Amino acid sequence: MNIALLVIIIVAIVLAIVGGMNAALNWLLWVALIVGVIAIIAFLLRVVRGGKA
Repeated sequence: MNIALLVIIIVAIVLAIVGGMNAALNWLLWVALIVGVIAIIAFLLRVVRGGKA
């Protein structure tokens, strides 16, 4: 898996945890969801195109 993609996924998880712990930081949860979806789409495109993962 690409290192940059792995970093994006880790950041998304951390933001989701922080957003879940503090309701005042609810926007972080949305950022985490958006970043996570982008990371999943990028990974799927890489797999479908047969790129080196």
